[in-house]
Amino acid sequence: MPIFNSQILDIDRKEAKRYAGLQKSNFDDKIIDEACELARLIINPRGIWEQYDYDEISQTIKASPEFQLKGNSIKKHLTGCKKVILIAVTVGIEIENKITSLFKEGKYGLSLILDAAATAAVEQSADQMEKAIKNQVVKQGYNMKWRFSPGYGDWPIQQQPEIVKAVQAEAIGISLTESMMLEPRKSITALIGLYEEANECIMDISNKGCSSCNKTDCPSRVKT
Repeated sequence: MPIFNSQILDIDRKEAKRYAGLQKSNFDDKIIDEACELARLIINPRGIWEQYDYDEISQTIKASPEFQLKGNSIKKHLTGCKKVILIAVTVGIEIENKITSLFKEGKYGLSLILDAAATAAVEQSADQMEKAIKNQVVKQGYNMKWRFSPGYGDWPIQQQPEIVKAVQAEAIGISLTESMMLEPRKSITALIGLYEEANECIMDISNKGCSSCNKTDCPSRVKT
């Protein structure tokens, strides 16, 4: 159960603007800079992961207890994989409290961008943890596919409890609401498939991006 404490020295302003839906807007850069710096000071990025054997035929993750993945999207994504890594990442509850506080104060623009900056921060934290994980799995003779979260494609969000339990996300303060939403809200869970180098696949982590995702109606999708 390795716990990862990432260090985010700078939040990607371009990504924050994209998550806010302001790619083509002339939104005040000073507010974007202020929000990103404020987010950097408030966030508490933490991650955790667990590695398990995976039976591709039955789509079963050999956790305790074992559970079967559902949906064709995740089945296709894990083609050729013999192991999986489950991850959970959060940037903490404090930044959500600040977002709410700013909104109540009527600072709507800053609140909006701070929310987007927090989203960018949790993604950056997950990216950092992936790099750390990859350094370990290559020593085992495996390579990694890009991370895939419950709710992508037809992988049902209803499997979120099994992921949260198997990765022991509560160790870093992540829990689930009755509607299967993660708390703190700026958190993510995901699955990473591991395949042997000899069976290298075109869906390698290096190809991760919006062009490889079939969720074409996503508001954060990068146009290609």
